[in-house]
Amino acid sequence: MESKNQLQISNSGQDSGEGTNFFKTCLNGLNALTGIGILSMPYAISQGGWLSFILLIIFGMMFCYTALLLEKCMKLHPQIKSYADIGEVAFGYKGRTVIASFIYIEVFLVAIEILILEGDNLEKLFPNMRFTFYGLKIGGKRCFILLSALVILPTTWLRSLEALAYISIGGVVASVILIGCVVCVGEFDGIGFHENGELVNVGGLSTSMSLFAFCYSAHALMPTLCNSMSDRKQFSKVLLVCFVATTFINGTIAILGYMMFGNHLNSQITLSLPTNSISTKIAIYTTIINPLTKYAIVITPIFKAIEDKWHLCKRRPISIFFRTIIVVSNVLVALFIPFFGYIMVFIGAFLSVTISLVLPCICYLTINKATKRFGLELIIIMGIPLIGTFIGIHGTYNSVGQIVNEMKQ
Repeated sequence: MESKNQLQISNSGQDSGEGTNFFKTCLNGLNALTGIGILSMPYAISQGGWLSFILLIIFGMMFCYTALLLEKCMKLHPQIKSYADIGEVAFGYKGRTVIASFIYIEVFLVAIEILILEGDNLEKLFPNMRFTFYGLKIGGKRCFILLSALVILPTTWLRSLEALAYISIGGVVASVILIGCVVCVGEFDGIGFHENGELVNVGGLSTSMSLFAFCYSAHALMPTLCNSMSDRKQFSKVLLVCFVATTFINGTIAILGYMMFGNHLNSQITLSLPTNSISTKIAIYTTIINPLTKYAIVITPIFKAIEDKWHLCKRRPISIFFRTIIVVSNVLVALFIPFFGYIMVFIGAFLSVTISLVLPCICYLTINKATKRFGLELIIIMGIPLIGTFIGIHGTYNSVGQIVNEMKQ
C-alpha cells in the first residue's frame, strides 16, 4: 500500500548488482499505490460531485510530479537511499527527524485503518457475531477488530518478512477483482448504473481531495523503488506508468460506484453492496484477506525504528513484547475511534499532503539551488505546497470535527 508497504521492496538486487527490471518495479509501484484507499474512491466522488473527478486527475499529475522531484534529489545526491535521507541532505538531522516522524505516524494510522476495515467488512458478512469475555459482552465491529488483531499478532513477531511479502501482482489483482465484482453487482444483481448524482458539492470537496491525497501517497517508498532498479534512468517512466494506471483504476471504480449508489455510498464501496450477492462476498473476502496479510509489513517500519534506536529491543523476548504493545495500541485506537472514512480523510489531509506534496517541493528547492531562478518550474514548485497547505488545513479541520462529533454521539 502506498508508503504503507515500503518494506515489500527489497534492496538485495541493488547490493548484488542485479536490481529489479522495469516491469517488476512497475508492479511494486502499483502495489504501493493501489491499497485500501481504492475502497473509498466512490465515496470521495459522492462527497464532491462529478466535477471532483477532474480533481482526481489533477491530483494524480501533482503527486506524480512531486515524486519526480524526489528522483531529481536522488540524482543530485546518489548516496540517498531513503526519503529520510533526502530530509537530512536538505535540512540536516532535524529534517530527517521530521520526515521520519511523519512517515511513522502515517504508518501507525494506516495499520489502525486495516483493523477498522477488517471489523467493518466482517461485520457485514456476520452481523450477529457476539462473544463474552470474563462477563463482558463484545459484538459487532469491535468483536471483529479484536479477532483480527489476534490473528495478525503472531505475524508481527516474525523478524523476516519473506513469508509475508506476497508478490506485488497480488495487490494489483485484488484491485481488478474488486472492480469486476462491483461491475457484476451492478449488472446482474438488479442495481444498475442509473444514479445521476450531483455535478458539484462544494462543501464536500475538501473530503474528496483528502481521500485522493491518501490514494496517491506512496512517496516514502519512491527512493527505495528507485534504488532497487537495475537501470535507475527508467524510474521516471515507472512513475508515469504507475500514476496513470492508478488514476485509471481509481477512476474506474469511482465512476462505477457513484453511478450505482449516487449519494447513498458508505465510506467503503464493499459496505454499500448487497449482502446476499456472491459477487459481494468475493469482493469482501478479497478486501479482508489482502490487507490482513500486509499488516505486519505496514507496521514494520515502526518496529525497525524502535529496535535500531534501542538495541536491547532486538532481543527476542523484548522484541515480541514491544511489538505486541504497538499492536495493542493500534487495537485500542481502532476500538474507540472506529471511523474508517474520517480517519482516512485525516491521514490524507494532514499526513499524505505533507509527505507527498509539501515536503518534496521544499526539499527540492533547498537541495537544488538552480531551481530558485524565477521561471515556470519555480512557480509550479512554490504553488504546489501552497495548494497542499490549504487542502491540508481545511481537510484536517473537517476530519477532526467529524471524528469529535461521532465520538460524542
